[in-house]
Parts: sequence; C-alpha cells; structure tokens
Amino acid sequence: MTESLTDPVRAEQDRTARLASPLLSVSGAFAAGGPDEGVAAHYGDPIHEQRALSRDRSAGADEPLVVVDRSSLGIVRVTGPDRLTWLTSIASQILSDMKAGDSREFLLLTPQGRIEYAPAAFEDGEALWLIVEGDQAESLEEYLNRMKFMLRVEIQNLSDEYAVLETSRDPRGADGVVHPALAAALAGASAEGLPVWEDPWNTPAPGGYRYDEAGDAHPGADYVRFWTIIPRGTLDALAENREGVRLAGVWAAEALRIEAWRPRYGTEVDDKSIPQELDYSRTAVHFDKGCYKGQETVARVHNLGRPPRRLVFLDIDGSEHTLPAVGSELFVEGKARPVGRITSVALHHEAGPIALAVIKRGVDPKAPLRAVDGGDFLPDGSPAPATEYAVAQTTVVSPDSGEVARRSLSGQDFLKR
Repeated sequence: MTESLTDPVRAEQDRTARLASPLLSVSGAFAAGGPDEGVAAHYGDPIHEQRALSRDRSAGADEPLVVVDRSSLGIVRVTGPDRLTWLTSIASQILSDMKAGDSREFLLLTPQGRIEYAPAAFEDGEALWLIVEGDQAESLEEYLNRMKFMLRVEIQNLSDEYAVLETSRDPRGADGVVHPALAAALAGASAEGLPVWEDPWNTPAPGGYRYDEAGDAHPGADYVRFWTIIPRGTLDALAENREGVRLAGVWAAEALRIEAWRPRYGTEVDDKSIPQELDYSRTAVHFDKGCYKGQETVARVHNLGRPPRRLVFLDIDGSEHTLPAVGSELFVEGKARPVGRITSVALHHEAGPIALAVIKRGVDPKAPLRAVDGGDFLPDGSPAPATEYAVAQTTVVSPDSGEVARRSLSGQDFLKR
C-alpha cells in the first residue's frame, strides 16, 4: 500500500528532474518551489526583475525582451478536424469559432461543477495548443482520450518537447515578426507560426459574466501577458546566449498576476472550487453555450444561488519584514475560527506585500483580517511560534454575487456582463 501511494509522488519528482530548466544554470538563479518547481524564482534581484517585466509592456521593439521561464508548465496538442467542435461540447467555453491566431481559456469540470482543468488554448489553424500546470499534462491527455469516442481528433502530451516563455509584450512585435533574440535562440527551428497565447483576462469574454464590483477600476484591465510555446531546446540556447534578452524569475510574473486578481489553477483552485468563486466566469465560462459536464451547478449558482466562497485580494502589513506562507489561515479579528486561507502571496515592487485568498462568502467585506502562519519547526523538532499578519481585504468576487435570475426579476441585477 505504501509503495502504491508513493508512486505518483516519485513519478512527479522524476518528471520535474527530467524537465528542470537549463536556465537554472544561469548565474544567480534561485530555484522556485511548489507548482513552479524546475524553473527559477529569480536571478538574484527579484524586485528589479519584476519592475523590468512590468515596464516591458511599453518597451520598444529594439529594446531587450524581458522573458520569464515557465517551462514547468505542461503542453498538450489537439489535432484533427473535429477538435474545436468536440472540445466545445465538453468545455465551459465556445471554441468552435476559433480562427488561426486566436487565444481562449476554458474549464473542464466534474459533474458537480468543480474545476478539474483550466487550460489556456491557442489555435494555429492546424492544431489547438493547451497549456496547463506541469503535473496535469499527462492526466489531461488521458482525460481527453477517454472523451473523444469516435471523433477525428488526436491528443498528445508534448511537455517533453516544448516549453513556455512568458513576456509582458507580444514577442512577435507589431509586424508579426518574432523578436530577434528569440529568433536567434530558435536557431534552425522556424520562428514562423510560433504559438503565442495572449491572456484574455484584461477584457471580459463574450458570454462571460463578471462577479466583481470593480467596473472600469478592475486591475486586470491593464494586465497583459503572453505565453510563447517554443521547442524545449531553445532553453539551452538562451542559457548560453542571452543577447537581447533579460531574464526575470517566476516570482516577478506571479506578483503581477496577483496584483491583477488573476486566478491560477495551481494556486487558487482546490478540490471544491467552482468557477464563480474565483471569477473564472469573467473569461473561461460562456453562459449561453450548450450543455457540458458541470453546467448544472454553474447555472444554478449563477441564477438562483451564491458561491459558498469568494476570492479576495489582500494588502498585508509589512512590519514583520516577512511574508505569510501560502496556506496560512485567515481569521476575522476577534474570532477564533478560520474563515479562509491565503492561496498566493508576493512582494510587489510598488504595492508591497500582497496576496490572493479564498474565504467564506459571508465574511464582512469591511472586516479586518489577520493571517496566521503556523511557521516551521525548531531544531529540536518542536513547532515554531506562529506569526500573525494584519491584512486588509479588497473584494474580488462580491458576497452578493449569484442569484442573477432573481435580481433580474426584481430589477436589482447590478452585476453586469
């Protein structure tokens, strides 16, 4: 029994070791952990790297391209003439109208409406490229093969052959020509038709629904990121020759994601998560499409109920000079029972310590919270004292979200598509 339980752990450790990025050999590289194991958290100066990544959104074509190694992500390619209509039939989003160059994201749900996969999808005219967390690529391949029946589709896990680079500006440039630094790294590989997924988070998708109350002030409106799929050998070339490229660690990218209230499967999602709790309905759910697995729960919560939990953004008191660990429990001041947990945390180059958290829906949005980090263990094996942090919450998903049908009947539907 023990051996069978450890087999998946051992397999994941083997996969991570096999796919460890060559860019970890760059001087100053500090390895990341958690879902980003296998790539660099930073290269010696995380705040400056983050600032460079943020400013690179408006950089000129002749300026160095700031690149984040996201090669710990997994890649699945779906080919065949039925790929888009078939995936539309099982996904939360409409994909059947995708043209070459289009980017989308969608969810695959359990029958109970819980999130199983949240792929980023790019269509190149011949194949649909799916980007997921690294430990999900193999299981997604198996899942899709079970679901294809007699349709004309082929599914391949290509994580061993391809990798992902993140940038905050389009690496193809305004003229569609790939940045010279990437072209040089690609060497003999073709730079034409490079799959580049553009994150749709900054513009709510057609058929989606916003569960926030931020309106035009939503920080995601300014959030821009691109994931470029490259041959994995390109990482070796970049490690040896980085002319025209500035490397930034994954901590930089994660800080900008948290600032934009952007959920991530590997951090915000657990085995109970439904789309509305995390505001995935903003870009990954189409409420006017046909039936798919889990739709009943999504529709019921949207029209008649409310999600039991909600995503919040946290400003953390920086007086401790440390950050609470992911998983730290959250409490309403003066209360003894936890109301949620921190899911992502970062030190932002302007905002300071920030985090995303999932809390119970009924928590007062104005209530001051405290995060309790249970700490590590002392050398003698005893638990280290817990560290507490004062945190201020900003509503991402409104406590009043859901019940859209009832609100429409009463004329009180203030959550707009």
